[in-house]
Amino acid sequence: MPSTKNAESPKSPKSTGRALIAAALLLGVAAGPTVLPATAATATATADTAFARSQSQAQSPPRADPGLAAAMEAAIAGLPSADATAALVRVGGSEGVWRGSSGVHDLATGRAADPKGRFRAGSVTKVFTAALVLRMAAEGKVDLDRSARSYLPELVPASYDGVTVRQLLNHTHGIPAPDFPWTTVEGAYANRFRVHDPEEMVRSATAKEREFAPGARQHYLNIGYTVAGLIVERVTGDSYEDQVARHVLKPLGLRDTYFPGADPRIVGPHNHGYQRMTLDDGTTGLRDVTVWGATDGWAAGDIVSTTADLERFTKALFRGRVVPRGPVLEEMFTVPDVTDHRTGKPAEYAVGLARKVLGGREVWGKTGGRWGYNSAIASTRDGSRTLVYGVNSTDAKASTMNQVAMNVMVAAYGMPS
Repeated sequence: MPSTKNAESPKSPKSTGRALIAAALLLGVAAGPTVLPATAATATATADTAFARSQSQAQSPPRADPGLAAAMEAAIAGLPSADATAALVRVGGSEGVWRGSSGVHDLATGRAADPKGRFRAGSVTKVFTAALVLRMAAEGKVDLDRSARSYLPELVPASYDGVTVRQLLNHTHGIPAPDFPWTTVEGAYANRFRVHDPEEMVRSATAKEREFAPGARQHYLNIGYTVAGLIVERVTGDSYEDQVARHVLKPLGLRDTYFPGADPRIVGPHNHGYQRMTLDDGTTGLRDVTVWGATDGWAAGDIVSTTADLERFTKALFRGRVVPRGPVLEEMFTVPDVTDHRTGKPAEYAVGLARKVLGGREVWGKTGGRWGYNSAIASTRDGSRTLVYGVNSTDAKASTMNQVAMNVMVAAYGMPS
């Protein structure tokens, strides 16, 4: 393991390489996504009832009960709609299995959505990052109680010396968000091909005063995971992406999950994403936002995946196959005893996962949002019911949960308590 005493310069070879790759890729990007009207073709709904035989079981898992199947079909019926153009859903676990898709691949052709399509999973990326760091902690390569500055002394200033690795991962670090050159979705769209360097994002954030003393409150932000990704690179001497691939993606056989880097396209089969915004003519409508860079998310939100891969990852994670069972894995199910910085309500986020009470029982998971796409992974602690969805929402990143996504979550687990 490389010594952490030999600090890299602020402009490390990895960051320089990112910039060069980004420039090469952006030269090959087409003029931009097609603008389409807010009208949509006739909805197409399908339900996949062929369940794959488990490699470790003699029989296939039980099919979902008729009540769940009916609720799920209703949750994703009628797409495309004002809220979403497509939805891909997988329910698993010992309580039964249900798989279905609805909506369209794209509004121009109106053909049925591809149930195996890849999509931007947004902040579900944080679960992969958290799992990698916890795995490294279990192996003694990272100390969760050690300060972030001790790993990145040239990047994290003395004013943030008290921030630990654990606090980066459970959002109690007090580091504010970095500055971005937009405040609206239209501004973000105009900057969709801009390449963001993670080190520069950290410098932008840590140049500001801290929001609160480390560990005092919780504020869900991407920046803690950006710092965590850089710590992974410093400790291993390797890229964050290669480390996730080596220790998570490849061992689990997640062949449709990848990190796009500076490439703004979704490689492989995928359904188009659309976002409601002000169009060039001043009207409000849907714009195709499928091609959109995700470097502002990086280790906090840039992963591309499928419902099948995310379901496999979720089951493996909860069974202790990604992070070994024991105190380190328990970090993912330990919510700090603090209040939310904005609302004053009790904290909900642990390391990587969030806790919700749905239908009277505890559910752990993570949602994600990129423009045109919402996603989630969720499971009861015992794995009796898992849920993964990818919803091509038209209001991604809205202040409230997308209605179709909410319908799916409620159909799977019940109403929030």
